[in-house]
Amino acid sequence: MAGGAPYIAALPLDAVGEMLNKLAADQGANTLQYGIGQGTLELRERICEVMALSGIDVGCGASPEDVVVTVGGQQALDLIARLFLDPGDVVLAEGPTYVGALGVFQSAQAQVVHVQMDADGLIPEALELAIAEVARSGRRAKFLYTIPTFQNPAGVTLTEERRERVLDICERAGLLVVEDDPYGQLGFDCEAPLPLRARRRDGVFYLSTFSKTFAPGLRVGWILAPHAVRDKLVIASEAQILCPSAFAQAAVATYLSTMPWRQQLKIYREVYRERRDALLGALADYMPAGTSWTEPGGGLFVWATLPDGLDAKAMMPRAIAARVAYVPGTGFYADGTGAGHMRLNFSFPPPERIREGVRRLATVMEQETAMREVFGTVGTPSRRRGQAGADVPGPDLA
Repeated sequence: MAGGAPYIAALPLDAVGEMLNKLAADQGANTLQYGIGQGTLELRERICEVMALSGIDVGCGASPEDVVVTVGGQQALDLIARLFLDPGDVVLAEGPTYVGALGVFQSAQAQVVHVQMDADGLIPEALELAIAEVARSGRRAKFLYTIPTFQNPAGVTLTEERRERVLDICERAGLLVVEDDPYGQLGFDCEAPLPLRARRRDGVFYLSTFSKTFAPGLRVGWILAPHAVRDKLVIASEAQILCPSAFAQAAVATYLSTMPWRQQLKIYREVYRERRDALLGALADYMPAGTSWTEPGGGLFVWATLPDGLDAKAMMPRAIAARVAYVPGTGFYADGTGAGHMRLNFSFPPPERIREGVRRLATVMEQETAMREVFGTVGTPSRRRGQAGADVPGPDLA
């Protein structure tokens, strides 16, 4: 339950294989050649159709001209960092946040200041406080990085009311917003709220990927950027990779043009809903007292908070010995705190394996608690530490 891999076997792999064979045979002379830095027009047009399904349409200023195709969502993050961040700059991000984004920002030598969340997502008052604290230090945050829908790792979704407040706060502060939305079309219980980019045209960069809704192995993502920045992103991408894979782009464009991808989204939602329910049911049945967890309405992850005194990172070797894996919460904070939490993935393993994995994990936690009661422990893992280093309550995500 450690990874974030989609369940690719849910795809009609025979049909996809035939599509790829035909693509190579019919268009190989073009699709196996170099391409252009921005990405093919055909794919950018299909991407606009995909975004329209989430509410980002031409009325919101979405245009193929302002789409930049990237090598997955990870390159999209890296391009944003290259364009805006200098060493010592500040990035605001939810706490916890996506580990891959932290790697990008740290590589750019930026400081990540976490903004607290609860079960309703990013807390607007905490965002205002973070902006003010950064300003008092004599600096200014470059942008807010946020995953507002089915967040990774917490699984929570920013509410409708908070979306407007967050956008208002950022607008007043002159703060750019980088909206990462890999999971927005994977809602189980209801339609996801409109993305931030569907609400405001200016000052919002929208990032997404086909890794969670089609095939991560093709490594195709995109950025919808404000028009004035588009050319700079293309230049930065060309400097990195010259051009994205023409074959991978053609594969995605052909899939979107010729195959029932909307129906496939429904299949993924049904598969992941069943696995989410299996995980939540197993947690309720097996977890020891004092454990809490989020209940995501979509996406791939549940965020669990351990009983007081347990350290997810220290406990990892015992879990591996029991042949169960998770990601310790420390990976999702820039300062390495979060030891009292873990991320659990439910998209890849089947329901019966999920249930067995939780049973094993609960046994490991009970053994760890028993050992600590007998032998004691040196200190208690911090749930989270404030920017000045003082202990503060961890994110109320239960």
